[in-house]
Amino acid sequence: MAKLYFYYSAMNAGKTTTLLQSAHNYHERGMRTLILTPRLDDRYGAGVVKSRIGLSARGRQFGRDDDLEAIARDDVARTGPLHCVLVDEAQFLSKRQVWQLTGIVDALKIPVLAYGLRTDFRGELFEGSQYLLAWADNLVEIKTICHSGRKATMVVRVDENGRAITEGPQVEIGGNERYVSVSRAEFKDITAGHGRIELQQAVLPLGEPDPEAAS
Repeated sequence: MAKLYFYYSAMNAGKTTTLLQSAHNYHERGMRTLILTPRLDDRYGAGVVKSRIGLSARGRQFGRDDDLEAIARDDVARTGPLHCVLVDEAQFLSKRQVWQLTGIVDALKIPVLAYGLRTDFRGELFEGSQYLLAWADNLVEIKTICHSGRKATMVVRVDENGRAITEGPQVEIGGNERYVSVSRAEFKDITAGHGRIELQQAVLPLGEPDPEAAS
């Protein structure tokens, strides 16, 4: 039975990596997918969905006025059976578009996997996330960690000195180094003006050292 899934997290938890892995799993079995990505997010080029670890794929761009159920219906009419719709940066969806995703599930019987942030830098829900939390059949948290070692559940926007910014537009594409995922306790401290966050934390190599290189 088709369902609407919402995979949510703080920033840099691997949402896009998980999306691309899910799409790969379908294609590996000869099943077709449609990847939807908001037009306002063009960090890697128009329609390019790319993860921090280098995985990428082309997606179908959409704007806030586009009908996502109509896009899915048109894709099926032009290309044939569609086995899954995947939505990147789903926090940018409008209320109406989240309802259209439920139409893809309920009327077209196609599962929808949406990936996005839950809250913004002020700790408030994005519009898309609000209605995905309300209407999705399954909610899945993708976990990541705060620099304190706790689970990170919130996002802060910081200035060049690592101090929290608490005002400004909700959506600001790019400049990912200005956003840091933190625990709720750390969010309270940093937004209250207590302390700062190091913007460039040391990145350790992945995996074990090559024994031949060490010899």
